[in-house]
Amino acid sequence: MSILVKPIITEKATNDSELNNRYTFVVDKKANKVEIKDAVETAYGVSILSVKTMNYPIKRSTKYTKKGLVSGAKSGYKKAVVQLAEGESIDFYNNL
Repeated sequence: MSILVKPIITEKATNDSELNNRYTFVVDKKANKVEIKDAVETAYGVSILSVKTMNYPIKRSTKYTKKGLVSGAKSGYKKAVVQLAEGESIDFYNNL
């Protein structure tokens, strides 16, 4: 399985990439910072200064509806914020 699952392209992540040269990815839950750094460097051909990771837990929700009790869950994931070296950049939109 690949370490990089997908890039996160939200308003906050895009603003962070434009101003601070930081890019955000959803990564495999078992991947460590060294593996994430190697995966991003080989996939995009950039040099990385630092990697910060965050684990998001499963979010469970319950609703009372006409049909009774409905429960759902949003799966947990691991997010990595990668700081690139000065002058480097990643273009997510070049393959559209």
